[in-house]
Amino acid sequence: MAVDGRRCVAAALRKSPLPGPVHIAAVGKAAAAMALGAREALGSKPEHTLVITRDADSCAALSAFPDTEIHIGAHPLPDERSLACGARLLAWVKALPPTAVPLFLISGGSSALVEVLAPGVSFAALQELNREGLRSGVDIAAFNARRVQISALKGGKLAAALAGRPARALFISDVPGDDPAVIGSGLMGQDPGGDRVDREVIASIETALEGAAARAIAQGLAVHRAPQRFADSAVRVAARCAHELSLQRAPVCLWGGESTVTLPPNPGRGGRNLQLALAASRLIAGHDELLLLAAGTDGSDGVSEAAGALIDADTCARVSLAGLDADDCLARADAERALKASGDLIYTGPTGTNVGDLVIGLKLPRGGELPRVL
Repeated sequence: MAVDGRRCVAAALRKSPLPGPVHIAAVGKAAAAMALGAREALGSKPEHTLVITRDADSCAALSAFPDTEIHIGAHPLPDERSLACGARLLAWVKALPPTAVPLFLISGGSSALVEVLAPGVSFAALQELNREGLRSGVDIAAFNARRVQISALKGGKLAAALAGRPARALFISDVPGDDPAVIGSGLMGQDPGGDRVDREVIASIETALEGAAARAIAQGLAVHRAPQRFADSAVRVAARCAHELSLQRAPVCLWGGESTVTLPPNPGRGGRNLQLALAASRLIAGHDELLLLAAGTDGSDGVSEAAGALIDADTCARVSLAGLDADDCLARADAERALKASGDLIYTGPTGTNVGDLVIGLKLPRGGELPRVL
């Protein structure tokens, strides 16, 4: 995979090596894979590795390194574990040996996984802020800006704790603009007072789209790639994708970004990709030539364990045969139930990366072979 955390980190560190001894802090959904990439590239240089992530299973390969410390935080809603992880991360920075070179590996999910609250901010306020952000459909940059306001860790504050010592930070981005000040709510964003951190974004949704396009072209298929990321409600993104797919001559269509869902009272289960897929299934119903996959690159979608769904012309019919109504499930943000009934859910497990969401459309010929690249 073009955006695999292990591969991307190893490539970046081989291109620009670090002197030893190195102390590694990896935080986010891709933390385990990124840490493995660093160990692969740096060999014996790392003396200690701190990993904070969501999925304990993703850390199995790190057991080969006895100097690795693993903590599991909460996501998407932070809890007491997130506070414990935040406190450990801050203590780790403050206890760095004078000769150590700090390497930070940051990926999406960090905002919820680690937190140290600003003075006067309650744990209840933290949870309410995150609940409101998750249910309101606010864009990620605005959401993360609110998180920064109540944090003693984010928005450059962790970098400030380095007290001017040199460090390096590699980012896998899941946010528009790929700005380290926004990734993980600026967990390793620039210290407003100035710092000596070398920052580099090593993977983003564009990287994933380039990889998917290259794979399709290698199979001889023509590709239409959307020129801009999507950042709208899941239902509107579904309409756009279904419309463009129906009009395109190229058999493969690619979109990337992050949609939003505004949750109703007492929502069902699912996430933005399942909502997008179910909404699109209504629009391609009866069009046997159209298929569409919507999935999170991290292998999950909101509170669902599914990465997303692959829908076709008969998805809505299968939902109806199961005694469910697609429109009702959309209105109640209960897309997982509908798509599970239709048999269209896709499960990958943790993927070792997190660059946002991919939507892949396939337009089959009504007769004859798929159009090929000339």
